Amino acid sequence: MTGSRVQDKVAIVTGAASGIGRITAETLAREGARLVIADIDEAGGEAAAEAIVRAGGEAIAVRVDVGNESDVADMVDAAMGHYGALHVLHNNAAITSPKHQSRDGNLLDLDIEVWDETMRIDLRGPMLGCKHAIPRMLESDGGSIINTSSNAALAGDLTLTAYAAAKGGLNSLTRSVATAFGKQGIRCNAVSPAHIASPSLATVVPPEVVEMLRAQCLMPDLGTPQDVANLVLFLASDEAAFITGQILRVDGGSLSHLAHVADLRASGRTVNRT
Repeated sequence: MTGSRVQDKVAIVTGAASGIGRITAETLAREGARLVIADIDEAGGEAAAEAIVRAGGEAIAVRVDVGNESDVADMVDAAMGHYGALHVLHNNAAITSPKHQSRDGNLLDLDIEVWDETMRIDLRGPMLGCKHAIPRMLESDGGSIINTSSNAALAGDLTLTAYAAAKGGLNSLTRSVATAFGKQGIRCNAVSPAHIASPSLATVVPPEVVEMLRAQCLMPDLGTPQDVANLVLFLASDEAAFITGQILRVDGGSLSHLAHVADLRASGRTVNRT
């Protein structure tokens, strides 16, 4: 372990067996946090926890279906039982499997079971996490909740209708929690990534579409899971003590420009205005 920005804070990270969740858990651990690795993938969660311990950190793994209230209650109880406190909750778990997302398309073609399962995991899950974590955080004199949202909630697209709606609801939940519990020392924010260059991206998005996404990004390349983890670390730390109720984009400026910018850049032309 190398830092102390979240030294001795107890942090639950859901969806931490892989992807953004695992990188975030490892980042928090390197900065001194004591981790609960929560994921429905029990073997993956155990592997992630073991890797943190081998690196000199503290971590336990808990299997959890975040849409199941008793599982979420048990997850929080595991944190309290093992560490005796809870300071950070990173609601990161969401359904991102290619099989599920391939069925989350145009509204007219959307199966209701896809909509319901997306809401159960991507919106009900964070709500349950907040519901059960906040009372324990209050026992620890406050805490920080960080929700993983998405730019899909901030602008329309041609697909992922249910996912975008769930993340839009998550943004509203974030502000509601911040408003209701801020005076009691609970901060709640959301990180909103654009498409992130992770190993799973290629399994979901065709290469030609990845190039389109890269063209819309104002930075030289797409972001990485570590870029998201760095923001979560900041929000979990006391450095962000006066930041709450915010939806913070991690998108390389993808939503910061007018729609024609990428096409103009590709053409080598500019628009002169008087």
